[in-house]
Amino acid sequence: MRKLKYFGGFLFITFWNVCNAQNPIIQTRYTCDPAPMVYNEKVYLYADHDEEGSKYFTMNDWRVYSSMDMVNWTDLGSPLKYSDFKWCNGQAWATQCIHRNGKFYWYVACFYPKIGRHVVGVAVGDSPTGPFKDALGKPLIEANWGDIDPTVFIDDDGQAYLYWGNNGLWYVKLNKDMISYSGGIKKIDLTESAFGGVKTKYVDEKITKTRIEGLDCYEEGPWIYKRNGKYYLLYAAGGVPEHISYSTSDSPIGPWKYQGIIMPMQGGSFTNHCGIIDYKGRSYFFYHNGALPGGGGFTRSTCIEPFQFDKNGNIPTLNMTTQGVIKSVGYLNPFNRTEAETIAWEQGVKTEQDNVRGVYVTSIRNGDFIKIRSVNFGKIGASTFEVSVASATHGGVMELHLDKANGTIIGSLKVPSTGSWKSWRSFSTKVFGAKGLHDLYLVFKGDNGELFNIDYWKFRK
Repeated sequence: MRKLKYFGGFLFITFWNVCNAQNPIIQTRYTCDPAPMVYNEKVYLYADHDEEGSKYFTMNDWRVYSSMDMVNWTDLGSPLKYSDFKWCNGQAWATQCIHRNGKFYWYVACFYPKIGRHVVGVAVGDSPTGPFKDALGKPLIEANWGDIDPTVFIDDDGQAYLYWGNNGLWYVKLNKDMISYSGGIKKIDLTESAFGGVKTKYVDEKITKTRIEGLDCYEEGPWIYKRNGKYYLLYAAGGVPEHISYSTSDSPIGPWKYQGIIMPMQGGSFTNHCGIIDYKGRSYFFYHNGALPGGGGFTRSTCIEPFQFDKNGNIPTLNMTTQGVIKSVGYLNPFNRTEAETIAWEQGVKTEQDNVRGVYVTSIRNGDFIKIRSVNFGKIGASTFEVSVASATHGGVMELHLDKANGTIIGSLKVPSTGSWKSWRSFSTKVFGAKGLHDLYLVFKGDNGELFNIDYWKFRK
């Protein structure tokens, strides 16, 4: 297990026996503001990307990941960046993508220098991973100083809504084209009954008054969800640092009724941002914290907690954990080609992307590993392991272990130099004892320096 430390109400996580960890679900880079989407029996995760060493919200692109079992996540790269919006010059903030009429509409917040603040734009693509292009050539929303954190929702009657806002909450009714709206921008009142504002005492002109302080209730990061005819509005609350609360309604436009806190202030990041989905009969709560090494308020990490609604449809209080999703909702078939960037947990490696191979694993050094969970070798088992690699150095060794990084070894492959980091070659080795359901560890060994890159791997029966 990891070792947990608490300072000033935050949960800081240091890394000990990482083999047992599941959260954060992405370890190859900092990700935040998770926005999950279920499409064609697969979960797609759209996330912001905090740059390493950030001292502010330095975010230049948005990234996509996918999973079919909720434990292994495939890095699908960055199909959209702020520079794809010619009117934008930086700060690629929170986002959400949704499918409609064969298209995928990706709503983003980024900085608009013409007016000196953030606005909401929209990109459109033909697949969940794009390519995406600016749908309008201008912002969709540029109404207020709080125009960030867009969330989109399509109701059962076909009406689509776009919500957003920091220190204020607004919405519009989107037209069927999903890139325009009708009826004007509406503001939702942040009342105590709707959002749980706290009565606070303050002195103004020597007169003590009581007010409902907006910063003590809704703050930012809305997420809309519907279940059994009830509408749920989840949001970051409490000012800064933030916790996650929620309100409910019988209508997508309110009136809203405050229901309480979902996730207390934890995790080493002074912000939080959530989303929830149902997938294969289970419910999942996505959020971010600062749990990775070097993590904090500007270098955040995406996590998941499975949960169950109670009999009245209430969301329970959830704490941040390192265990995350314990039980997978599917098995990985090792006899299909598996992209090397399909990872449940890793130590040391990174991912990169080019126009030829797409995303691949790199920065592999001695002692690094990749863990893949719930791999089903079946009763017959595997006889051969194949891998596509490239190395500009002397290469190294790839060992295949079951269930632990130092568990039963089923095969070992010597990876030679291929001449360059982009000269890809396939190699194979015999394996023994790979039967049944196991976690698979690819363990890398070699001399100092980077060893090789990996594109994909596959077992044969």
